[in-house]
Amino acid sequence: MFFARDPAAIERSNLVNICKLVVKELLEQSLRYGRQLDSDHLPLQHFFIILEHILKHGLKPKKGILGPKKELWDLLQSTEKYCPEAQDVTSTIRDLPTVRTQTGRSRAWLRLALMQKKLADYLQALIEHKNEILVEYYEPHALMLSDEIVVIMGILVGLNVIDCNLCVKGEDLDSQQGVIDFSLYLRSSSRTSPENDQPAIEGGNMTAVLDQKNYIEELNRHLNATVANLQQKVEQLTTTNALMKEDLAIARNSLLTLQAENSALRQNQNAANQQIVDRANVLDRVDPEMAETLADERKKRQEVERELELQVCLKAETEMAMKLLEKDIHEKQDTIISLRRQLEDIKQINLEMYKKLQECEFELTQKGEMVERLQAKASSIGRILTNLEKKYSSSHGNENDMKKSPSGSQLGHPPNKRAYLKIQPIPPFNANKLTKSPSSIEPTISTPDSTSTAIVEVEDDNDKAKTPVDENAKEKNEE
Repeated sequence: MFFARDPAAIERSNLVNICKLVVKELLEQSLRYGRQLDSDHLPLQHFFIILEHILKHGLKPKKGILGPKKELWDLLQSTEKYCPEAQDVTSTIRDLPTVRTQTGRSRAWLRLALMQKKLADYLQALIEHKNEILVEYYEPHALMLSDEIVVIMGILVGLNVIDCNLCVKGEDLDSQQGVIDFSLYLRSSSRTSPENDQPAIEGGNMTAVLDQKNYIEELNRHLNATVANLQQKVEQLTTTNALMKEDLAIARNSLLTLQAENSALRQNQNAANQQIVDRANVLDRVDPEMAETLADERKKRQEVERELELQVCLKAETEMAMKLLEKDIHEKQDTIISLRRQLEDIKQINLEMYKKLQECEFELTQKGEMVERLQAKASSIGRILTNLEKKYSSSHGNENDMKKSPSGSQLGHPPNKRAYLKIQPIPPFNANKLTKSPSSIEPTISTPDSTSTAIVEVEDDNDKAKTPVDENAKEKNEE
């Protein structure tokens, strides 16, 4: 009769049995053909495949996009917290350019840990802290959380006698790994003949004994280290427990002492209060006047205390008011300083404006004097032009007389000309139209002298041309 078993238990049992077969074959191959193995060794490839299946058994899947990381590589990186020597392995794998996926990094980590002969130690550190870290990554039925993992750890310890030479950079660790050929591990006794295996067994007898001895020594060393760690922890816990017991006893003694002191103080206080009450009653009975005086003194004392409290409050308010006044004074001082600076700036501006005003008045005075000189020159020029007009009119009358006389008709008739002198009027002086600089004023009338000439517009009856007339030459002709 067959009983239904748990599928997870069957999976764990299968993984443990296959791991035993693969590790056994790996040890036999290493003893038969040499201890140093490379990446092309088939049992070694099968070992990494089955070890990856063991580590991924019951691994929690990632829930959602924003869920926590549940990759095997993240779990293997956490060994740095418990084994500082694992930092070299993880840092080397992070710097590998050929490995890009999380699965590839975890496979490279297993290979480097095996070459370092620390694979069993690293996994043992994770198992010792399974309540802290493994529970977050694995389901309850996972092999890493079950009791069968102890068997796996014992098997992995025996791999420390094997030397491996694995090239992690040359392997394609990101792609899917191969499958395990179980025919190599499920050979029956009928297919193997003792005659063929006898030479190999005889040749490797001594090697097998030595390997078994090394395996036992390594296992013993690992167990001794574990026992030493446990003993050290027990000693630490024992010491801590003893110290805590001593502290507890001291605390209890202190508590009892404090309670006794508290009760004694309470009794003393009650006795003192009772004595005061008794004395007051005695005084009331013995001397009523003294009692009244005492009551008055108490009232006065209460009034004095109230006055004191009032004075304290007033003092606090006064201090607060003083602080506010000081703050206001500082602000006003700052305002006064800024106003003084503004006043100085305004004074400076007024001084500059006053200087500019004086300069403008000086320039205006100079320009007024210049205009007066120009007006005097213009009046002199007007008188000269008036004299010239008179002379010209007299000369024009002589020409008419010459035309009427017969002698004049014999000499010839000069051309009949009429000259008009057009003189522009002199504008009045206006100081507002003057510019600031005297250099900008350009006089419109030139200064008359002995060599100056006047431009007179002469209208001819025939051509109406403009001719310049020299005043000195004209006077000579008239004479």
